[in-house]
Amino acid sequence: MDLSSLKPAKGAVRKRKRVGRGEASWGKTAGRGHKGQLSRAGGRPRPGFEGGQMPLIRRVPKRGFTNIFKKEYAVINIRDLIRLEDNGTVDATSLVENKKIKRTKNGMKVLGVGDMEKALTVRAHKFSKTAKEKIEAKGGKAEVIGIG
Repeated sequence: MDLSSLKPAKGAVRKRKRVGRGEASWGKTAGRGHKGQLSRAGGRPRPGFEGGQMPLIRRVPKRGFTNIFKKEYAVINIRDLIRLEDNGTVDATSLVENKKIKRTKNGMKVLGVGDMEKALTVRAHKFSKTAKEKIEAKGGKAEVIGIG
């Protein structure tokens, strides 16, 4: 038995009712009843319309503000850097290749979670204070690169 041999139970699937295709389909009103919005072609209210009642989106309170100019950084911790050292330098492209980050977004920021075990040159757009201290304490370099 495999997935391609599965079929629904007998009688579980019905044929779709073709509505509004003239006299031949269901006779006279074609199963739509007499007059009214739903009997007409295209006769449906827009999504979110609640029959004139104040719509939910307008009833709920609005709070806060979304900054459309916000910069979002790809974040990586020191503990993740030490596992993929190649030629002593770690940067955004090597992290993407090794699948530690998906993409750089507006840049890359290194955070100080974990301990450095060896001296590395880390090139990123931003560093937290503790990350910079830990990298430099082991004799490595924390190089800030420009976004562009």
